[in-house]
Amino acid sequence: MDNPSEDSSDSLQQQQTESSGNDEQRVYFVPYRWWKEAQDSAPSDRKSVILYAVAPVPSYGGPMKLINNIFCPDVAFNLRREEESLSQSQESGEVGVSGRDYALVPGDIWLLALKWHSNSKVAAKNGKIFSATDEDIADVYPLQLRLSVSRETSSLGVRISKKDNSVECFRRACRIFSVDTEPSRIWDLFGQTALFFSNENNKMIKDSQKQSEQDLLLELQVYGLSDSVKNKGKKDEMSMPYLNGSSFLMNGTGSGITSNLTRSTSSSFSGGLCEAGTLGLTGLQNLGNTCFMNSALQCLAHTPKLVDYFLGDYKKEINHDNPLGMHGEIASAFGDLLKKLWAPGATPVAPRIFKSKLAHFAPQFSGFNQHDSQEVLAFLLDGLHEDLNRVKNKPYVEAKDGDDRPDEEIADEYWNYHLARNDSIIVDVCQGQYRSTLVCPVCKKVSITFDPFMYLSLPLPSTSMRSMTLTVIKSGSDIQISAFTITVPKDGKLEDLIRALSTACSLEADETLLVAEVCAKFPTYSNRIIRYLEEPADSLSLIRDGDRLVAYRLHKGPEEAPLVMFTHQQIDEHYSYGRLTSNWKPFGIPLAAHCRVLKGSDIRSLYLQLLTPFLVQNGAQADALNFDRCCIEVCTDMEPDNKRVNVFPESIAEENAAEHLDMEFHFYLSDDKATTRGPEIVMNEQLQSTDIPGRLNVLVSWSPKMLEKYNTSLFSSLPEVFKSGFFGKRPQESVSLYKCLEAFLKEEPLGPEDMWFCPGCNEHRQATKKLDLWRLPEILVIHLKRFSYSRFMKNKLETYVDFPTHDLDLSSYMAYKDGKSSYRYMLYAISNHYGSMGGGHYTAFVHQGADRWYDFDDSHVSSISPDKIKTSAAYVLFYRRVEEVQR
Repeated sequence: MDNPSEDSSDSLQQQQTESSGNDEQRVYFVPYRWWKEAQDSAPSDRKSVILYAVAPVPSYGGPMKLINNIFCPDVAFNLRREEESLSQSQESGEVGVSGRDYALVPGDIWLLALKWHSNSKVAAKNGKIFSATDEDIADVYPLQLRLSVSRETSSLGVRISKKDNSVECFRRACRIFSVDTEPSRIWDLFGQTALFFSNENNKMIKDSQKQSEQDLLLELQVYGLSDSVKNKGKKDEMSMPYLNGSSFLMNGTGSGITSNLTRSTSSSFSGGLCEAGTLGLTGLQNLGNTCFMNSALQCLAHTPKLVDYFLGDYKKEINHDNPLGMHGEIASAFGDLLKKLWAPGATPVAPRIFKSKLAHFAPQFSGFNQHDSQEVLAFLLDGLHEDLNRVKNKPYVEAKDGDDRPDEEIADEYWNYHLARNDSIIVDVCQGQYRSTLVCPVCKKVSITFDPFMYLSLPLPSTSMRSMTLTVIKSGSDIQISAFTITVPKDGKLEDLIRALSTACSLEADETLLVAEVCAKFPTYSNRIIRYLEEPADSLSLIRDGDRLVAYRLHKGPEEAPLVMFTHQQIDEHYSYGRLTSNWKPFGIPLAAHCRVLKGSDIRSLYLQLLTPFLVQNGAQADALNFDRCCIEVCTDMEPDNKRVNVFPESIAEENAAEHLDMEFHFYLSDDKATTRGPEIVMNEQLQSTDIPGRLNVLVSWSPKMLEKYNTSLFSSLPEVFKSGFFGKRPQESVSLYKCLEAFLKEEPLGPEDMWFCPGCNEHRQATKKLDLWRLPEILVIHLKRFSYSRFMKNKLETYVDFPTHDLDLSSYMAYKDGKSSYRYMLYAISNHYGSMGGGHYTAFVHQGADRWYDFDDSHVSSISPDKIKTSAAYVLFYRRVEEVQR
């Protein structure tokens, strides 16, 4: 019977010689005993062996050691070269017999050793033929370590930090490299680590990005040292210690050392062990809020034509001299990353180099804040195009006037102009063309242009209504505070809200509504107005369900009568660090009225009138109040000629108010948000004209005695715009992708900020604009506009978009058909966003042939049922063209 390992041993000995000079050879970290069994029949070249002793790093003793372990819990040790021990071990032949001996071997040699072990089992059990993706390779876990080189002492410093690794991986590292128990050694059998000490590799160390001097970040994948063995209940006494594991790959490059690991069977795949080893099913590690980048990268990394291009010889097309490009660095970083993702059996990749390049050329993506996957996708597509632009010298081209020529001729002319300056794989695959038609509303001048596009950003039209609750305050001699719930279009504008609220509260012809938001969440601005909603064209999406809105029902006064806005504040006393402290704190809903005010007493009288309904009435106060009502003419009830305003008998208005109402209010001028206290308003002095703008903000300080005389609780309650507990959960809104496309293509007027300069009128006009699809790309990227931004807030639409997965037919939306191209598309990737703005999470769904879909959630990759890929989290859709079947 032939020795089952004979062929493997011959190949093993041959590969040892071939791999000795390969700087980029993958290196595996394995138990030496496991390696020795396969290596005995083919001895290695002892001249290249380097032996390291694992030595602890000196630390403080006594109580300081405990403190140091708490605040610096990293695993740190030194690898010290042991030349003398190596010679003795080689002479005695007792090498690596300890359970604490490990070996570094090149990747191809490791694979042959693994095959030797597998064939040995086959011979004994008549099992199946060895495959690198079988269950022999299992339980792979990553480990990040930092390496410092000391050429003077010929040693390596190693540090494994909790910050760089998961809790479970760090725990396993502590077990493997526990230098306080028994001594351990690491055998570099093929001299791979000698590269770190050679002078010609100094540049590699210096170029390591964002590391301290001579500090390299390596990714360690441990093979054969798992503490959770999965062997289907079968325990082989020899293979048990190293049945499961992973690889330690060092891939030396000019910019540092990175790793590209061989993926083994992993629990990341919910589809079972047969999924392991499938090309392209490689996750990306989250480097800290980089899920947005990972999601976009996975979608691009599974774009058919781009995969073929970047796995080929793409670097010959890099345009290093393009001033609009990134010197080829973005293209190179993306290409290198894509090759790692498509390496046979690769493990999760840490895209650190790509992230650093991205942050360098797009500083908005630096740091660890959450960003938008569509924004990084747009930047990356544009950057790849410029880095790979085949046009070295862009000619100057000027678009000609249409001169009533056919649109087909003009469109081709524009497209050829575009190709004369832009020619890359991105243009070939991802760029299309649409027709833009502008019509002047005055002279009816028509302007038609044809512009390229990289993706389509589609709005999400609302198909449902929205319930909103506002508090309406009616000012006047009998102030009223009432809550109204109205129904408005979800995609409506502020004018829709005003119209519905006017009907609900029976607004009079001489009245108007002023809507404002009162802050109730942040102590700094609580019970203050933080914004006024006055622009009729503003979208209602800018109003969140948790906002608190108040609508002031005001009389339409003369233009010279300002709006007086009162904000209330009281003394707030509390203990801080054992001392009683006090400060002024706002309370209640701000009150407002239109009135001409000439002096301080006018402001006081107006404020007292607004507070009248909240006065706690006992017998004496009721008499005084009735007397005051007879003697005081309210400033909001003006005479027709608007001449008699704020006419108060001084002896009564001042004497009785002071005597019966015990005036203990102080009035101060303030800013729009009532956050600063300006000069105090003196009652008998005239207000300066500069103190009376269109909106006069007054801060009113209440004394404790006044708080007892008024029931402030009556104007302190302000409901939220929408409370799910009152009205129940909103139904899931649904809209088809075709409806989104129709909303994108429909004719609509330009906004006031996007006025078009009409060459016929020689003036800026608010023209109407109409878009039409003219030329579609092979890869069609559709961005669903879920996020809206404003000066004050961000908002996300959770609308469920029903999009086709197999047959997106755009033929009916084409303004021009050439009779050759197909307008049918198949979905192959989705970038998803879950959660709200700022605190959400991005993933990607990717089609992998037949009906197989996979969920890429950072480093975790799992299969997903095709009927579960359509969710309200879909954010960016990726379609590829399906060619028409010729009949």
